[in-house]
Amino acid sequence: MSARGEGYPRRMKTSQKTDDRDTGANLTSPVMAAFKVFQQELDTKHDKHERLVKLSRDITIESKRTIFLLHRVTSVPDVEEVLTEADLKLDGVRLNIRMIAEELRGEDLHQFHRAFTPGIQEYVEAVSFHHFIRHRTLISLEEINTKLVFVKEPEDTPEGQQPMGTPQVLTFQVTPTDYLLGVADLTGELMRMCISSVGNGDMDTPFQVSMFLRQIHDGFSYIGNTGPYEVSKKLHTLRQSLSKVEDACYTLKVRGSEIPKHMLADVFSSRTAMMDQDEGMA
Repeated sequence: MSARGEGYPRRMKTSQKTDDRDTGANLTSPVMAAFKVFQQELDTKHDKHERLVKLSRDITIESKRTIFLLHRVTSVPDVEEVLTEADLKLDGVRLNIRMIAEELRGEDLHQFHRAFTPGIQEYVEAVSFHHFIRHRTLISLEEINTKLVFVKEPEDTPEGQQPMGTPQVLTFQVTPTDYLLGVADLTGELMRMCISSVGNGDMDTPFQVSMFLRQIHDGFSYIGNTGPYEVSKKLHTLRQSLSKVEDACYTLKVRGSEIPKHMLADVFSSRTAMMDQDEGMA
């Protein structure tokens, strides 16, 4: 045992000297040079990923603010004024999407997709909510992507000289999965608008929303389990929103004449809370 104890430190010293020599030799080796390149590429990718995550957060925040603004249409006399203000906010959101398009120029979109998909889904939800309020229809994926084509003008040149270069076109394409997930989230906002409109004496909107949600539900049902996993998860939430809107329509149709209009919103809110409790217990 003592011989082993004396020999062990000597082996460590020999190994340490060998490591020192190897380290000095590896600094100029082709392998080290290759790994330096790999390090720079990974650092660049991680920095780009962090910038995309930040842009996605900004898009999410501004899109949510647009949705909150659009919910005011049930309580204001001039709906077009609210929609115009929402248009301006959505233009600001699209500026952030343009910055994402610049970051992704020459890159594989799917390599960074998880970094910005939450913001894009929220944008789809906001722009589809805005479109429904104005047209009472569902905005298509092509219509969304048409507004995400940006023209980058050449940089400013000194006076008297011709501009250098030509305008560049930047495009950002929302993926079908992000579009479907955004539309699925839209159903929750429509359910809230339905309840709010009843409280303000609007008896037509709940039935319009109910018919619209049935059409969306039928479309998602055709996809079923054949689509992306995230889409099938959203189907349960969609069914909950549809059930609450249908319950509100049933109450309006059967008991609407019995309940004063100023109390309808409270009745629907309490029934919605009871349905949420029942679903939680189930």
